[in-house]
Amino acid sequence: MHSFSSTLLFLVLLGTFSACKDKQVPQQEVVNRTQEETNTDRSSTKAGKKTILCFGNSLTAGHGLEEKDAWPTLLQNRLDSLNLPYRVVNAGLSGDITSGGLNRLDWVLKQDIDVFFLELGANDMLRGLDVAKTEENLDAILTKVKTKFPDIPIVIAGMLAPPNMGNDYEKAFNAIYPKLAKKYEAQLIPFFLDKVAGVKELNNADGIHPNAEGSKIILESVWTAMSPILN
Repeated sequence: MHSFSSTLLFLVLLGTFSACKDKQVPQQEVVNRTQEETNTDRSSTKAGKKTILCFGNSLTAGHGLEEKDAWPTLLQNRLDSLNLPYRVVNAGLSGDITSGGLNRLDWVLKQDIDVFFLELGANDMLRGLDVAKTEENLDAILTKVKTKFPDIPIVIAGMLAPPNMGNDYEKAFNAIYPKLAKKYEAQLIPFFLDKVAGVKELNNADGIHPNAEGSKIILESVWTAMSPILN
């Protein structure tokens, strides 16, 4: 397990970025990709498979990684190896903020989904956006999901703000995810990058996005939160 100092170093590094530096994927490209996945998922549903929708930013999209190394692909491989009847849809969009996620949510919810994984908010924090608005957007996303799929299990990936954002901002931001997990009875990953943040060998050159080895560790955090739902 990485040390607290490694995590703190990572959070300070986050604070030096005014915004996520990834090249944002054009919205239409994501729409097209999601449509292809939706069509595939309909076929999978007919074959008896359920759908796990992974909705997030670059950390879910797999920025800087080959598709095979992104954690949603690793999750699919784990499910297949255990003969569990699930199809993983990667709806990650690099550079996305919570308002952008809310705006594109209706499209991705056109497909039937059985598990919803939410990983958004880090880019809001990097840009110093209003915490109350970030929480409001995340809450609206979860409300929409629950309105359409009332009984759907949810997993929320938490993020932490760096101390140099200011004590008040840090406390308010860090409280968002536990609060929403309680409200929606969701499984919570307290810190999505736990054991990866601040560890040079587990991140790409930017020091923020996990490399292939870091992605494997993230999978274990995801699996710990998700496996009780799947079983």
